[in-house]
Amino acid sequence: MTTGIRDKVIVITGASSGLGEAAARHLAAEGARVVLGARRLDRLHALAQELALPDGAVVATDVTSASQVQRLVDGAVALHGRIDVLINNAGLMPHSLLAHGRIEDWDRMIDVNLKGVLYGIAAALPHMKARLAGHIINVSSVAGHKVRPGSAVYAATKTAVRVLSEGLRQEVKPYNIRTTIISPGAVQSELPLSVTEPDMAKSIGAFYEANAISADAFARVVAFAICQPDDVDINEILFRPTKQEL
Repeated sequence: MTTGIRDKVIVITGASSGLGEAAARHLAAEGARVVLGARRLDRLHALAQELALPDGAVVATDVTSASQVQRLVDGAVALHGRIDVLINNAGLMPHSLLAHGRIEDWDRMIDVNLKGVLYGIAAALPHMKARLAGHIINVSSVAGHKVRPGSAVYAATKTAVRVLSEGLRQEVKPYNIRTTIISPGAVQSELPLSVTEPDMAKSIGAFYEANAISADAFARVVAFAICQPDDVDINEILFRPTKQEL
């Protein structure tokens, strides 16, 4: 087990599949005390049973609800006495051209990808400030560095996560809190399933099928950031499949 991870209390949003699920498995195997949040409680319970997590280690969480995110974080503190790491992972990617005016999809991306991160920070930060310790990991994307036709709103939310995270990094220095932005490229997950336009869904699905790497890659990146000594703050990691050009 990795010394820097063992016994850390780690809260993960979007933990029922994909990147969040992979991170939960990897970190639990390294001895972390994971607390999992997602909307699909049945899948969380199945994962919790597999990982032999204690009662209370899964919480039904829609990150568009500030009160539900608060309940997730407070539940982890009630169960384990603290929160060491928050991984703001929940996200979706319904790409479309701006001219198509898919306002409902735009609203969902802003609510989940950006406001969900803000709600996580709001819930975790008071606990971490009180202990003068903690680590907040926000998941951005390659799209937070590059924008292409059809990805404008998604890229805007993921760029905003990076900007928000950098502001957070500067603000929490007096409290010994670390911050990390992780920007994955194509990694196997359910993210392409959130694309609602048929033509774009087909294109993105083909791109992921040709390029995507295992979600375990994301889990290893998360573990790398967490396991650093307390005086090392890994602020940003951008990674892609080796063959991904974009």
